[in-house]
Amino acid sequence: MTIVFRVPAGGAERVGFAYSPAMEAVLSLHVLVEPKHHPVQHGWVRAMRKLSPALKREIEAFSYAVRSYFPEFLFPRPTGGLADFVSELAALREADPELVRLEFAIPLLSPWPGGGEGRDPHALREPDVRALLRERVTRESDEAMAAMLLDDPRALLERFLSMLECYWREAFEEEWARIEPELAAGVSEAGHQIEQRGLYGMLRGLWPEVRSDRQAERFWLERPHDHEVAIGPDDTLLLAPSAYVWPHVRVNCDGPWPLGLVFPVSSIAREARPRIPPAQLVGMLRALADDTRLRAPRARRRHPPARPPADRRTAAQHPGVGSARRRQRGRPVQAPARPCGRGPARTPPRGLLRPVPAPARAGGGSRSQPGELSARRRPH
Repeated sequence: MTIVFRVPAGGAERVGFAYSPAMEAVLSLHVLVEPKHHPVQHGWVRAMRKLSPALKREIEAFSYAVRSYFPEFLFPRPTGGLADFVSELAALREADPELVRLEFAIPLLSPWPGGGEGRDPHALREPDVRALLRERVTRESDEAMAAMLLDDPRALLERFLSMLECYWREAFEEEWARIEPELAAGVSEAGHQIEQRGLYGMLRGLWPEVRSDRQAERFWLERPHDHEVAIGPDDTLLLAPSAYVWPHVRVNCDGPWPLGLVFPVSSIAREARPRIPPAQLVGMLRALADDTRLRAPRARRRHPPARPPADRRTAAQHPGVGSARRRQRGRPVQAPARPCGRGPARTPPRGLLRPVPAPARAGGGSRSQPGELSARRRPH
């Protein structure tokens, strides 16, 4: 089943951006209730251990309303100015009590009684539906919550907003000051993407949660609910960035609340992506691990190349060949103490080169003194 939105590819004027401190606070409550699939926000989960016990109990009491669902009356309006937290809560207190009861009942009734695409609040007046709601709310929360849901939805809304105010004072007001600049930057970045690549180019970045077809001028989300929504000339599609919605994308397709998406802000989406090394490094590592390169040394060891025959002329040029021959003929060899006659003569290191006495001459010639070199062997 899918929720399908139909928007003209060139309908950028039908898109509105907004972000909301109240909505963001409730999305962060979802992270606290279901922390195991929100690894990017685990720092926030650990920091919220400091919350007061009374507030923790209230958050747990409302956990059924934010665990797998998101109350749609929290979607911000895509028109008008950006409201602060106090203004948003004042506007929420004016919400229709019947619609508030419907939003708190939806996560407890699946599938919806009577079926159909719409959600009829009058179905909540049926005796069997009321009995089912009382049983489930008492199990998930407490009896006082069940009584408010069935008979006093305005008191239920006030209890919820009071819990939200306490959460704001204890923790989220400071967090909102930190993340609001990121949300504003996310709105600007998404706007630039729509300007450069169009609406469907921007939505492509929300894959796989959001799938789109530019040619058919539609995008859709897999949800346990079939609905098709056309954004006409007088309608506005809400796109709301959030720091705490990842890895989800929240969607609303039912009035009277704004129609649109709550998507992860770009900074959080980038942080959540796996760190991929540069393409050049990947290419080098792939070349080093290539099977052909690894097989080549083994092939050379198994089949060594044949060595060419020795060339006597090349071997004769080796500097040690003549000396070896002279030693073989018994002639004295002395390393020159002064290379090529340049610079003062230096005494060879002791024990490294030793004077060699010349052999006796036939005919009783005089014997050279030790250390004395013949003129024929004197270095130049």
